[in-house]
Amino acid sequence: MNVTPLPLKTLESDHRDIAVFVYEDAGLAGAKALSNAAKVALNAKLHEESFKAGAKEVCRVDLDILGKHRRVFAVGLGKKKGSTSETFRRAAGSLLGAIRSKREKVAVLCSENPQAIAEGLLLAAYKYEEYHKGDADKLTSAAIVIQDSGARVALEKACARAATYASAVCFARDLVNRAPSDKTPQSVADLALTLEGSGVTVTVMDKVACADMGMGSFLGVARGSDHPPVMVHMVYKPKASTKKRVAIVGKGVMFDSGGLSLKPAQSMEDMKCDMAGAASVLAVFKVIAELKPKIEVHGIFAATYNMPGPDAYKPGDVLKAMNGKTIEVWNTDAEGRLVLADALCLAAKQEPQAIVDLATLTGAVVVALGSKVAGIMGNDSRLVSALKAAGKRADEAFCELPLVEDYKENIKGNIAELLNISKARGEAGSIIGGLFLQEFVDGKPWVHLDIAGTAFTSGESATYAPKGATGSPVRTLLEWLGAL
Repeated sequence: MNVTPLPLKTLESDHRDIAVFVYEDAGLAGAKALSNAAKVALNAKLHEESFKAGAKEVCRVDLDILGKHRRVFAVGLGKKKGSTSETFRRAAGSLLGAIRSKREKVAVLCSENPQAIAEGLLLAAYKYEEYHKGDADKLTSAAIVIQDSGARVALEKACARAATYASAVCFARDLVNRAPSDKTPQSVADLALTLEGSGVTVTVMDKVACADMGMGSFLGVARGSDHPPVMVHMVYKPKASTKKRVAIVGKGVMFDSGGLSLKPAQSMEDMKCDMAGAASVLAVFKVIAELKPKIEVHGIFAATYNMPGPDAYKPGDVLKAMNGKTIEVWNTDAEGRLVLADALCLAAKQEPQAIVDLATLTGAVVVALGSKVAGIMGNDSRLVSALKAAGKRADEAFCELPLVEDYKENIKGNIAELLNISKARGEAGSIIGGLFLQEFVDGKPWVHLDIAGTAFTSGESATYAPKGATGSPVRTLLEWLGAL
């Protein structure tokens, strides 16, 4: 489905349905094209239907409006105070859910937050149908009405940006939702190779190449799987020469059994999502040529399975990362940080001004922050603030956790430099993960996003995010890159 701008004159010449957004306490939002008489008539109809304009509430009425007899769908926004762009994104998702199987076209009459409205419609239209086709939607197109000729260009840009963001998010959702045996490390690397062009180059390092580079931490995790691991390095260069360079690094554990420190069966059910960090990096590169950032961007992810195979790495093993640091393994289910260690070393070698890694790293962050807030921590306050600001613009929430220096004592190894889990069991698990990762960024400005709670949902997390992969934090990354 597409969401496009629609001239008011075009709307006035056809009979398509329209949608309006309504505050519970302040009436219609941004419906500037409606006359006072039309607003009075619409409000009277909505009053007859006992419409209160609460969040997620959708009401249909029929009346003569904008020169035609039409169906009008009113969507509640709740109270105006405290409303944000997310309010409109969710309202648009509610609208899509109410009409997707009933109407073919709809025109949204609202000048407020057009990008959020377009994103809500596009993201709510998402269905994962690789293995099972559901009923086809009747709705084929949606539009946002250009109510003021002076707003045309801004609205066109808002719709285009929403389409770019939604395309990336849905790409990530598809990849995370895919069955784990159908997304081998090599198949995901092959997918990355299809993104070459328009300023993007892709290098895939196989097991031998990774070994030659000293990636013993990553390769240790991979030992239990029959499917060989790969390290993928994508680079985007803008047309104009630039010395600015950043790296985004994703955890790509295609399925996490826990290795020999086997997870309980129920805890494995959603472990196909353990590569959501890598999927997000891929999603950014899918649309990076459309985004056109003015900086050089490196996208790196390490792809493997974590399995209890015949040669699986064992508690008590010592691994050596690419930067020479040795790691004593106490728990093979703390594998994400081992995979990321070498990916971060590779990123640091590119001499970037900033590194951002994202990973479904710890269950502890879910306990602390739940399913709607991701953890964020880093060694550079300005970079942390920039990512948090990007998250605020994207309406993806992050809570900063401190990298407590005193806790470093808990990851000092007995026979190696580092431990892959804390000596203080059940304490500050997410922070411990961050402190471990910090050892591999070579002092570069760095931020870690722990998305274990936000990348996948067992139920509807918002009206525009169905059960399964959410595609978070793709929009935050795009906002951050677009502002550099």
